[in-house]
Amino acid sequence: MIIYGVALLAICTLAGVIMGDMLGVVLGVKSNVGGVGIAMILLICARLWMQKRGGMTRDCEMGVGFWGAMYIPVVVAMAAQQNVVTALHGGPVAVLAAIGSVVVCGCTIALISRTHKGEPLPDEPTEITPVGTPVGGR
Repeated sequence: MIIYGVALLAICTLAGVIMGDMLGVVLGVKSNVGGVGIAMILLICARLWMQKRGGMTRDCEMGVGFWGAMYIPVVVAMAAQQNVVTALHGGPVAVLAAIGSVVVCGCTIALISRTHKGEPLPDEPTEITPVGTPVGGR
């Protein structure tokens, strides 16, 4: 069921938040450091492990896929909780890091798009066969 995918996400999220909090304590920061990212990495690893072992049903994979697609909005929502004004007043490092990451990502995407020489995907077959008719035969 799809709920199993959500349960897997919840387990990975809890583990990621705990690890992010522990990492924050180790680094001396009074905040969660990378909890959402750790959770998503755990989710990817758990999904791959379950697929290799045959424990991932189609419905479970749909639940995991849905929440995997929700990664960006979750990160944006978590980042909205951060105190951006304090970060900007703390020094120009935050602004330089943001600008630098955008420039590096843009350059990387441009480089990949210019060097990738992949073949286009083949067209999908448009022939519709009646139910019960073997594909390729009549």
